[in-house]
Amino acid sequence: MPGPVTLGDEHKRPTVDPEIGLNWLGADTSASQPAGKTLANATPKVVKPPKRSGPKAQPDLVGYQQLQGKHPGDRYVRVVRQQSDDFQRVGPGHLVATEEATKARGGVGRAFGKVKRRVIGAPLSTAMAAHERLTKVKALAVLSSDALSSVAYATEEMLRILLLAGLSALTLSLPITGAIIVLIAVVGFSYRQTIKAYPHGGGAYLVSKDNLGVLPALTAGAALLLDYILTVAVSISSAVAAMVSAFPSLHSNRVLLGVGFVLLVTVVNLRGIRESGSIFSVPTYLFLFGILVMIAVGFVRNAVNGFAVHETQVEAMKTTAQSVTVFLVLRAFASGCSAMTGIEAISDGVPAFEKPEWKNARTTLTVMVSILIVLFAGISFLAHQYGSVPMDANNPGYQTVVSQIAKDVFGGTNAAYYYIQFATMAILVLAANTAYSDFPRLAYFLARDSYMPRQYTYRGDRLAYSTGILTLGILSAILIVIFKGETEKLIPLYAFGVFLSFTLSQTGMVQRWRRLKEEGWQHGMLINGFGAVCTFIVTIVVAVTKFTHGAWIVIVLIPVLVLCFKAIHRHYERAATELQAQTPLDPNEIKHTVIVPIAAINRVAKQTLAYARSISDNVTAIHITDD
Repeated sequence: MPGPVTLGDEHKRPTVDPEIGLNWLGADTSASQPAGKTLANATPKVVKPPKRSGPKAQPDLVGYQQLQGKHPGDRYVRVVRQQSDDFQRVGPGHLVATEEATKARGGVGRAFGKVKRRVIGAPLSTAMAAHERLTKVKALAVLSSDALSSVAYATEEMLRILLLAGLSALTLSLPITGAIIVLIAVVGFSYRQTIKAYPHGGGAYLVSKDNLGVLPALTAGAALLLDYILTVAVSISSAVAAMVSAFPSLHSNRVLLGVGFVLLVTVVNLRGIRESGSIFSVPTYLFLFGILVMIAVGFVRNAVNGFAVHETQVEAMKTTAQSVTVFLVLRAFASGCSAMTGIEAISDGVPAFEKPEWKNARTTLTVMVSILIVLFAGISFLAHQYGSVPMDANNPGYQTVVSQIAKDVFGGTNAAYYYIQFATMAILVLAANTAYSDFPRLAYFLARDSYMPRQYTYRGDRLAYSTGILTLGILSAILIVIFKGETEKLIPLYAFGVFLSFTLSQTGMVQRWRRLKEEGWQHGMLINGFGAVCTFIVTIVVAVTKFTHGAWIVIVLIPVLVLCFKAIHRHYERAATELQAQTPLDPNEIKHTVIVPIAAINRVAKQTLAYARSISDNVTAIHITDD
């Protein structure tokens, strides 16, 4: 056997096929290799396949194509540029899709797109999401309109229950109002703790999931979703009632007006959170100004008369012969607690604030709770002093309690009276905007965790969660049609879900303080613990006193929704299992099996087998013959 071939020996250098060459196999046959190094013991190099020539993708969508000329030394580069209008260059290596890229290609699609842009506006880029934030002034209008507007019907619903025991029972409205005010302060202060602990948003679902587990979190999520739907239905129905009080001729069109208002608020919210905040700020502050002036004027006029209590218009109401019982008082308390709906909205919507988000959210929450206490106390006091009582909604001369107070305070149906009615109607319509802000966000969190369809995580053209907004609008409109737009029929369904989510959220915060033991944890646990006890008691009271009046519907729907959430989650888990790739994630666990078809034993076949063995140790050569 001949010895190893020395690369430095010109006479013994092996012949190299010029078309194949040993360099492709990793052996360097150049004469510059150090003398004495043989081909047998030469260090092999990593085998790389030849690079393909052709256009290469560039950040600016520019391709460079290397082309061979007629002669061996002739090469040139062709630059291929993107000619489409679908992208706009905003910087080196930074392209942004234009509006043209999102347009439909067909005629029908383009026509629909034009109508859509007329209604909800031109699409916004994702980069604009950071600018779709709310100042404290706008946030008070967008996220507090639900809580602040609830004073327009909370006192009336409380008086409606007390009136079942006769006129003498109406004197209990003031102590019940005092108890509700204490509860508002407790819950509001508790949610200040939640905002600080969860600066990126601390709704009942997230707090419960983080501290109590999946089942309590899904329960809180189901309760809140139902609460937001009822918020829209109750607020819109109350707005229509305020309009009917000023214009009794519209009484027969309550349902149609309610559905129309739902459509209006839905379209405005599809235009984006910042734009809806700008639109809704004015009516909210007009309402606050009007109601505060009405309370101030009414208080002064009543004080001048020695705080005399006016007689009630007996012919305008219906009374029964019930006696005053603890159950009746608790039922009135539960109805009055509808003034607390919407307190959690700011805690849910912390990400919608401008930076620093959690500090601005806490400030806004404090201002909202303070205003809510003043408005609720003032309206309840004036209703007691001026003898205002709830009326039957089917009465052709129906007027709300706020309408009766405004008429007595301002001396009839003058400009000030109509200002109050229109401002009340406007904020009640816009109060639904709080639900339109929080329902899509909660649906996003549930969908992100695979408990709702993934479509709820998608943003629309205006960076709003369009699927959640449309779902809320459709379901609330259906409720208004079913209950014929009568607020008193919707209220019993309202409070249970609210206080159940309050209880779970505060209980979750207690568990968080115990688990993390952060600075001031004992003080924080005491505050949230007291809030959890209070809201739990109210939850039981609402469930017992309003069960036969409609609360049973919500009590049944909550576990049904939880079961639906779990079913959706199982579906996504099965889908993820079926779509899971079989290839291991660890590169060391990947073993290749290489099969090499061979027509004949020659240099090319050996070369191919060498390359195959560089990839894997498991190489099989196959030769098929008919001999």
